Amino acid sequence: MQYRTDLAMERAQGNERMNGVCVQSRQTGPFSLCEIEIQSPEAAERLQKPVGRYITLETPPIHGLSAEERQGLAREIADSLSPLLPPFGDVLTVGLGNRHITSDALGSHVAEGVLVTRHLKDTLPGSLRGRLRGVSALCPGVLGITGMETADMVRGAVEQTHPSAVIAIDALSARACGRIGTAIQITDTGILPGSGVGNHRAGLTRDTVGVPVIAVGVPTVVYSAVIVRDALAALHAENPDEMALRLTEQDMVVTPREIDQMVGELGQVLSMGINLALQPRLGQQEIATLMNEIL
Repeated sequence: MQYRTDLAMERAQGNERMNGVCVQSRQTGPFSLCEIEIQSPEAAERLQKPVGRYITLETPPIHGLSAEERQGLAREIADSLSPLLPPFGDVLTVGLGNRHITSDALGSHVAEGVLVTRHLKDTLPGSLRGRLRGVSALCPGVLGITGMETADMVRGAVEQTHPSAVIAIDALSARACGRIGTAIQITDTGILPGSGVGNHRAGLTRDTVGVPVIAVGVPTVVYSAVIVRDALAALHAENPDEMALRLTEQDMVVTPREIDQMVGELGQVLSMGINLALQPRLGQQEIATLMNEIL
């Protein structure tokens, strides 16, 4: 049985030696990093993921990390994101999802914490001129609320602001309960808004918006079949995949009860990491000070 997942590392499990797939892993303190490069159309079709790079950071639960460890995680996010960004030009950050549904509100939380600088170019003090990259932010909402496709709104913003790249942040789905809130995927292949809940919309990719799209996502949900499978596996049931298939008649999407706290804390760390990647000439304290002054 194939369980839905947006994580390339889960799709690559068992296929690490496939032609056209390159997998590298390392450990940094409490964090592990897995980079998967899908190099051929054949491998992309087999794994059901586009050709490109997928970097996944796995972390202990965010609520258990100290302030220092959260800063370290933000730095790891920045170090993974930076090589995927164009060296020059403005960047548009896009917080995807429905801010009224907590498990789908990660994108909005992150976008609200990004240091927006595009409008400050002519008013910056001399000490900051030449040190800040132009950054803008957009939270387009969802089709059911706006009546407009997210891809159309992002494409319009790109045509007006002319960024060199787009960073899109969204909630994802996983096929392992333990990866909810603990796996951060960064990819240069773009994203399908709504994919985390099986509601695929027009994709945000270089082909659809005209500039490179880097996607950042964290699983906030799993499907009910995954929970049934994990419970049966814990009981050492025979052939749990087949039993899960028979027991699960509906595609129910499940999220943890502490999702409010998880999304809020993840949003802070992700926005900090994105800020560090976008503003490499500033330190964390300078970014925090500028955020407070702007707000």
